[in-house]
Amino acid sequence: MEYNFREIEKKWQKRWVENKTYQVTEDETKQKYYVLNMFPYPSGAGLHVGHPLGYIASDIYARYKRLQGFNVLNPMGYDAYGLPAEQYAIQTGQHPAITTVNNINRYREQLDKIGFSFDWNREIRTCDPEYYHWTQWAFQKMFNSYYCNDEKQARPIEELTEAFVKYGNEGLNAACSEELRFTADEWNAMSEKEQQEILMNYRIAYLGETMVNWCPQLGTVLANDEVVDGVSERGGFPVVQKKMRQWCLRVSAYAQRLLDGLDTIDWTESLKETQKNWIGRSEGAEIQFKVKDSDLEFTIFTTRADTMFGVTFMVLAPESELVAQVTTPEQKDDVDAYLERTKKRTERERISDRSVTGVFSGSYAVNPFTGEAVPIWISDYVLAGYGTGAIMAVPAHDSRDYAFAKHFGLPIVPLVEGCDVSEESFDAKEGIVCNSPIINEELRMKNEESGCDVEANGNSSLNLNGLTIKEAIATTKKYVKEHNLGRVKVNFRLRDAIFSRQRYWGEPFPVYYKDGMPYMIDESCLPLELPEVAKFLPTETGEPPLGHATKWAWDTANKCVVDNNKIDNITVFPLELNTMPGFAGSSAYYLRYMDPRNHTALVDKKVDEYWRNVDLYVGGTEHATGHLIYSRFWNKFLYDLGISAVEEPFQKLVNQGMIQGRSNFVYRIKDTNTFVSLNLKDQYDTTPLHVDVNIVSNDVLDTEAFKAWRPEYETAEFILEDGKYICGWAVEKMSKSMFNVVNPDMIVEKYGADTLRMYEMFLGPVEQSKPWDTNGIDGVHRFIKKFWSLFYDRNDNYLVTDEPANKEELKSLHKLIKKVTGDIEQFSYNTSISAFMICVNELFAMKCSKKEILNQLTVTLAPFAPHVCEELWETLGNTGSVCDAQWPAYNEEYLVENTMNYTISFNGKARFNMEFPADAASDAIQETVLADERSIKWIDGKNIVKVIVVPKKIVNIVIK
Repeated sequence: MEYNFREIEKKWQKRWVENKTYQVTEDETKQKYYVLNMFPYPSGAGLHVGHPLGYIASDIYARYKRLQGFNVLNPMGYDAYGLPAEQYAIQTGQHPAITTVNNINRYREQLDKIGFSFDWNREIRTCDPEYYHWTQWAFQKMFNSYYCNDEKQARPIEELTEAFVKYGNEGLNAACSEELRFTADEWNAMSEKEQQEILMNYRIAYLGETMVNWCPQLGTVLANDEVVDGVSERGGFPVVQKKMRQWCLRVSAYAQRLLDGLDTIDWTESLKETQKNWIGRSEGAEIQFKVKDSDLEFTIFTTRADTMFGVTFMVLAPESELVAQVTTPEQKDDVDAYLERTKKRTERERISDRSVTGVFSGSYAVNPFTGEAVPIWISDYVLAGYGTGAIMAVPAHDSRDYAFAKHFGLPIVPLVEGCDVSEESFDAKEGIVCNSPIINEELRMKNEESGCDVEANGNSSLNLNGLTIKEAIATTKKYVKEHNLGRVKVNFRLRDAIFSRQRYWGEPFPVYYKDGMPYMIDESCLPLELPEVAKFLPTETGEPPLGHATKWAWDTANKCVVDNNKIDNITVFPLELNTMPGFAGSSAYYLRYMDPRNHTALVDKKVDEYWRNVDLYVGGTEHATGHLIYSRFWNKFLYDLGISAVEEPFQKLVNQGMIQGRSNFVYRIKDTNTFVSLNLKDQYDTTPLHVDVNIVSNDVLDTEAFKAWRPEYETAEFILEDGKYICGWAVEKMSKSMFNVVNPDMIVEKYGADTLRMYEMFLGPVEQSKPWDTNGIDGVHRFIKKFWSLFYDRNDNYLVTDEPANKEELKSLHKLIKKVTGDIEQFSYNTSISAFMICVNELFAMKCSKKEILNQLTVTLAPFAPHVCEELWETLGNTGSVCDAQWPAYNEEYLVENTMNYTISFNGKARFNMEFPADAASDAIQETVLADERSIKWIDGKNIVKVIVVPKKIVNIVIK
């Protein structure tokens, strides 16, 4: 029987659906294993061959674990909200829901052809109200919670209101936006609105003033990764920094737990390090600086309080509220011009760009240690969201401060003995401190005038000279605390997440506004569904697209959405016009997969206790500081509420690499429509042009297809080499503009899904990026056909016998099983496929078609090539799916080498080989080799100087 992959793959894909082969339920008799892919955004272009890489890798592992007896959950769904569908709606008028459904149907069709073991019964779509019901529910829970630093967990906001009534906020240790102090009497005297404003300072989901990336043309806030070189990634529109009142999530409250959790999960060290740097924990001190000749004062955070004597200027972030307060009239025009320029740069660009820019405010701050006045500058290398948005600059010991000081001619005072700061800063964290000032009467008087702590400055403990840096840091922290100049503090770089988007196509907030303050609609009324709008653009008055909705008001009496004209601000109130960001729907989807049809809870407690968390998560590294931070935060919050059974959502994470495009080129002779083959092009003046890789095979152009490809090539002529047109090639990003996008459907149609699956894994290690190159795909297809030929000959005769396997056949099989078992655990699939090829070649050479061997070989190959293995498993007389077979265990006895092959060399040159028992002694080997007639021929009349026997490898006879 011929290997007809088209019929075989259709047959088994149909049977898997009919038999519900991949549907899974909780089974307490089996150990669970949860495999998850980062679910895709369904774009209009559909899948290209790079997209399935991670899905294939995880599918192989899921099938492998199932064969080991695990109850495997392997779901799939769609991250269905997104800006592209909304932009398409703006351009065409087609509702994003229609576009999204069409795209999903296309994705599903393509995914089904590749033969994944997804449990489609659990499919979720983030744009489905049944799904985002629970996104809205989680948001409401965050709104109604605060983070208790003492308990290190989220607690009900009602606890705060009860405490405020009795004690004010005395003794409160909670995560907050700003430090407040009020008594119980003051709280009780506040209006409802004032109390709500206070509570907003503590809520985990809160409204706050934040700097955002604002894109006027798109009419929305963009995340940092949606902005490239100052323009939107989508559409290339200008983006500016703007302060807006936005919904935020207090992710920063969980910073330490996010850091600690990294020690409990199996992620790569590089990814953990990326998250650690993003969270950015630093221990230091907050110190108060006064503005000279003013009542103003501000706080800076420093990890190196010991460097206070080296402060020569201060720097404010351009967004800081202090900028307007400290800018003098003489400097206002310069400052305003500088602020306008910095608006066009994102924080990410400001961090990565090392160029020096800044402007003097005109004001001075007073160093609380020395009483000296230091100038206050404004520069975009300081960020408002990190620390306090103000820094003390110590140019001798910080590279960016040093560059700034050099650029603007500011003083540089070294504080470490022997350091040279003539060319660069001295950033060492070891050394002996120097240049602490010696207090004299003149300085004492200056301190008194400036309001500095004279007693502290006169205390000998302030002289840090001679201390190590470590000792100086500890001494200065103690001094700051004892003399009330500030406080010792742990700081984090991690910011709260901006949670508002000025878009239509996103989850609506379950929020209405009363007296300008947000209130939650009743939980029983969820989901609040997205309304219809006439336009998907912002309104003429600048409101988000939901401002076009005519039925978007909340009737608190009847608990329903009503027409806007009924708003009376007594019982009917306006609803929130912003929608949630893209990461909202992906932050807890792994929990919903466990129990996707539950109408009363995000996930049933018992179900969650069974599946617990994701055992294997597969996705790209681009999500390291976005989704993987937000989803960990979201899960920790749900863990605090007792919803999630495990604090960390993803136990093991594997980042798949990218499949890059392999572009092809044709070479047109200038001013003609003639194209010359690659190795002849240097004889002509040519222009290289990208050509569609789908009309090129093994770098040979299908010239007729090329003529039909585009009208301008219809009359093309060719200069060939050996009758063929050979194309050039280069590795580039897979892109439509480079005509190097390969549709997996074409590969499946030509070679079959099993070939595609194996070839994508054969290209290289899963975690590495590699170019797509169809030149090797024929070899993988030939391998599957050779595997098939162990069962059927060319005349369709069935070859399988019940004869017992011999020693060599068992050795070949068990060597493979051992290799593949180890490789799958390490995700080294490329070397597994090489091992399959070697094994099948060995069995083919031995003419082995024995059922004892082929049964286990088929099971071992099944995770990689499920369709052909299902067919041959059935052919072997087995009942049920190969998915439910048992993963074979290798037997070390079959792998023991009874004989060893020795290379026999004369003066280091190999001449022939001999077999010896594995336990043969060196003397016996030497005697046998020297007695062999071939050795006698090579020695012939020469003297044997010595014989070297390298056990189990080589015998070298030295002669002269």
